[in-house]
Amino acid sequence: MKKGTIVLIVIAAVIILLGARVISSYNQLVELEQNVEGRWAQVENQLQRRADLIPNLVETVKGYASHEQQVFADVAEARSRLLAARTPEDQMEANASLDSALGRLLAISEAYPQLKADTSFIRLQDELAGTENRIATERMRFNESVQTWNTTIRRFPMNLLAGMFGKEPKRFFEASPGAQEVPQVSF
Repeated sequence: MKKGTIVLIVIAAVIILLGARVISSYNQLVELEQNVEGRWAQVENQLQRRADLIPNLVETVKGYASHEQQVFADVAEARSRLLAARTPEDQMEANASLDSALGRLLAISEAYPQLKADTSFIRLQDELAGTENRIATERMRFNESVQTWNTTIRRFPMNLLAGMFGKEPKRFFEASPGAQEVPQVSF
């Protein structure tokens, strides 16, 4: 074989190998991004489950604490904001408002011994507690997938490919600013 042909074959092989590497890396990015989006969908699923339980919980508590209209209005407004939120950031913010409103609603229930003994309320509270656990699990899984995504797109040489295709870091699900504080209810 001629020397020029060998050089062309070597160059073609290198280009093919580099192309295969770029394709493989791009496919990895797609897979990781889909994982993040799928994990977020699971968070949304659990948030929706909680939003579906709230009207029943509110109605049960209303029967015992009808004078607490502001708390019921706050819960309804927070639930509506959560259902209307479209971006993960808006959903995280609306979820923080709902957490706060639910905390006040459940704190009110402590003042009504008959309500605490009501089987409907107990069942709803158990369902809500189970849902909160599911939400916490899905948030954790979402944050793990975001960590994997962010780490991958920041490593060399993947950062070059991620930049070429406009892949950006994702935001973690963070606790709301007042999440460490116990809700205060005054009568």
